[in-house]
Amino acid sequence: MTKIAILHEGVLDKKVIEGLIKHIGLDEKLIVFYPMGVKSNFFDKKHPAYISLSLSVENDEINKVFFILDADNCYMNQGGMIKTQEKLQVMIKSLGFESISRFYITHDPRTEDKEGFIESLLLSTIPEEKMNCIDRFLECTGFDKKGGDKSTYERIYKSIAHPLSPYNFDHIHFNELRTQLTQLFAE
Repeated sequence: MTKIAILHEGVLDKKVIEGLIKHIGLDEKLIVFYPMGVKSNFFDKKHPAYISLSLSVENDEINKVFFILDADNCYMNQGGMIKTQEKLQVMIKSLGFESISRFYITHDPRTEDKEGFIESLLLSTIPEEKMNCIDRFLECTGFDKKGGDKSTYERIYKSIAHPLSPYNFDHIHFNELRTQLTQLFAE
């Protein structure tokens, strides 16, 4: 039986991926989650998750690996999409996982530089009229979107945007991630 390792940053990432997998109808029993904590841990070959995962791959307990991490912001020297992708590909190669790995870098698909976080992806699925209200609220309160607390985004999303159903997985901005996961399970 094929087992899939999913490496993710934090609790929200795992919650979103679990929800999307259920939404698509994929077999969640095939997944082993590896929490990496912060983004920089993805680029540390000595991270305990990599040590454990490497053993599981060697023993044929894990056959596929999926990385999901934030693009973050270009202006804060955190990388953005391009730097994150380059660094992740180097790490995947150094781990020897090229043939069994896929990745998705979460970002706000509305940004030209493809920067942002899982929270940005969630907020990007909000209808424009609600997003305008949220933007006005954030502007009024002086909340700095670029440097603000990401958990605030999640709370805003849940309470204002989609209070009844937590995530809009059918939105076009989830297409790429849905496709990645579906293909991962189909191979």
